[in-house]
Amino acid sequence: MTKKIKNNVYYTGKVDWELREFHGGALSTHHGSTYNSYLVKEEKTVLIDTVWSPFSDEFLRELSASKDIPKIDAIVINHAEIDHSGALAGLMKLIPNLPIYCTPNGVKSIKGHFHQDWNFKPVRTGDTLDIGNGKKLLFIEAAMLHWPDTMFTYLTGDNILFSNDAFGQHLATDKIFADLLDPCVVWEEDIKYYANIIAPYGKQVDGKIKEIFAMNLPIDMILTSHGACWRGADVEKAIGKYLQWANDYKENRITILYDTIWGGTRIMAEEIAKGIRMADSDVIVNVLSLAKSDKNDVVTEVFRSKAILIGSPSHNKCVLPPVAAMIEELTGLAFRGKKAAAFGCYGWSGEAQKRLSTMIQNAGYTLVDEGIKVSWEPDQDAIAQCLEYGKQFAKKV
Repeated sequence: MTKKIKNNVYYTGKVDWELREFHGGALSTHHGSTYNSYLVKEEKTVLIDTVWSPFSDEFLRELSASKDIPKIDAIVINHAEIDHSGALAGLMKLIPNLPIYCTPNGVKSIKGHFHQDWNFKPVRTGDTLDIGNGKKLLFIEAAMLHWPDTMFTYLTGDNILFSNDAFGQHLATDKIFADLLDPCVVWEEDIKYYANIIAPYGKQVDGKIKEIFAMNLPIDMILTSHGACWRGADVEKAIGKYLQWANDYKENRITILYDTIWGGTRIMAEEIAKGIRMADSDVIVNVLSLAKSDKNDVVTEVFRSKAILIGSPSHNKCVLPPVAAMIEELTGLAFRGKKAAAFGCYGWSGEAQKRLSTMIQNAGYTLVDEGIKVSWEPDQDAIAQCLEYGKQFAKKV
């Protein structure tokens, strides 16, 4: 799809309406996604990023049909992950000496993917490419947003920031801009993308945004590599959200996660939730089964929460696998500034709850207490204990 965006800037990406899993199945994409690529046609014509390799042939056919391929003078690869560079091999067969502008780490990544020694032009922050008509492409390294090779590209004159993965979402749309879409869906997917992909690099996010502010670059548009792009008032809002999310973000939410064998730990979760609501009517409490909930949606809820409770029955002296897997996921995402506690049922000796507390603490969460455990199925006394525990937990967080 080729579509004019502004002046001599065109969209040349691909909308993937069918996508439901990404990153090898590690990330759910309920609303599909896009692989955004852009063509800047000034005195020099520059292609910024490509599309995922399954759509390489289609991408090249579209460029050929518009007769743009022979006109391309350079390509910019802001990030070499294959969903952005997938059509590069096919393109280089057609234009073998095409210069490729990327970071030094980008050279390593591209060579690692394609095992080709193409005409690389490594760039650093502050380097520019004069494309004529008084305009330049300014390159800004953005390491770990979210790979070591990542950079942003800024188009002077049109005041456009090509941000690659930053500020994007997995959202299939042919409208290009967020202001043309349902804002509830856009912002839901935006925070999910941040929580599951960008969040481990909050320090870098905060630093990079402040660095760009210091460069005094007017930004009228942010053109992302996935999902909807930003223009007008949405630019400031999108940047503001990232600054919030990058700094130990939390809302007045408590998320309760659990798995259960015969329902006892589920009962505990629900009674603790009731106690929390009784103590704080303003707090939003979500109770999520880790065996039945989408893990990336769970991660998003945890990211938004000020505190979490994680429950599992004791099973072979350990926690249940869905619980262990989620804690492993949360450990890697490195959320900070959140409080937590463990709970669960046991039938014999109940080692899981102590083990669970240690796992939660090792994941970077602050334990508020030793948690609560109940032997066998919760009776009325145990239910009352869970209710009271919820009240006390709400007061501690």
